[in-house]
Amino acid sequence: MPKEISAGAVIFRRDGEIKYLLLHKGAGGIYKDSWTFPRGLVEAGEDEERAARREIGEEAGITSLELIPGFREVTSWFYRRDGKTIYKEAIFYLAETKIEEVKISSEHIGYLWLNFEDALTRSTFKGARKVLEKANEFLLKYNK
Repeated sequence: MPKEISAGAVIFRRDGEIKYLLLHKGAGGIYKDSWTFPRGLVEAGEDEERAARREIGEEAGITSLELIPGFREVTSWFYRRDGKTIYKEAIFYLAETKIEEVKISSEHIGYLWLNFEDALTRSTFKGARKVLEKANEFLLKYNK
């Protein structure tokens, strides 16, 4: 069975409170309308962290960020493409940025910085919501 691995991050910034970045991908092709975190395929010869940084730069225009040590979450699912079942893994880091203005790629139609509760409600996929819950819990412990 074919396998794909992507990498990205739950990105946050501090603006009086912690706010998380969600990107809005419009419906089209195999994609449904969704709100989620920046991520993309790990390319040949690329490690997960480098792929995450590259994808964040490509999808959100954010190149200045700090990965928070000790956080790495994996979510997985199956999907069908061209009549084949694909096993997909998405690896997420937790990253802080001071950048507020996001420069979305042509893959997306918008973005929002949201507090935890609003980000959890807006996030489209169950796996992403679980990653966000773990990231928020980790961050609250990390800040103590």
